[in-house]
Amino acid sequence: MPMHTPVQYMQSITTRYLRLGYTPYRWFAADTPPPWQPLTQRLSEVRLGLISTAGAYVLGQRAYHYRDDASIRAIDSDTPAENLRFSHITENYLVAARQDPACLLPLSGLRTLVRRGVLGALSKKVFSCMGGIYSQRRVQTETAPALLAALRAEAVDVALLVAM
Repeated sequence: MPMHTPVQYMQSITTRYLRLGYTPYRWFAADTPPPWQPLTQRLSEVRLGLISTAGAYVLGQRAYHYRDDASIRAIDSDTPAENLRFSHITENYLVAARQDPACLLPLSGLRTLVRRGVLGALSKKVFSCMGGIYSQRRVQTETAPALLAALRAEAVDVALLVAM
C-alpha cells in the first residue's frame, strides 16, 4: 500500500482562503474546554447521532455553496452510499469521499454495528454541514444551534463527529 504525505490542513486552508480573497483565517480556540460528559450507558444501549463536516448531502438536495454556507443537511441514515454527494470549500480533499463516502459519512459501518448489537441504535436522520465556514459568528449562532436542535429532535444519547 503506498504511503501518503500528510495533509497540512491549516496551511492549506489559509492558502485557499487567501486565493478566494479572504483575509487570513483566524483559527478558533475556546477560552474554556468543552463540557465533556462521561458516557453513562453501554454503547449497546445508546442511540447514536452522526455529524459530518464534509459537506455531505443526498442526490436531489441542494449542494453547499463554497462561501460561508452555514446550513445543515438532514440525511436518512439508511441512504445508500451511491446517493451521497459532497461539496466543500476544500474540494481537493473530497476525492477519497467521492470514491468511498464511508470515509466521511460511515453509515454502512454504523448500521453494521447496530445489527451486531455493538450500538443500540442509529438515529433515523444524520446531519452534515460544511466545516469550512469562515464566519465563527455564523457557526456559533446558526450552524451549531441548528445541529444541536436536530440531534435533540432525533433523541440521541451521544453524537459522533466526523470532521473533515
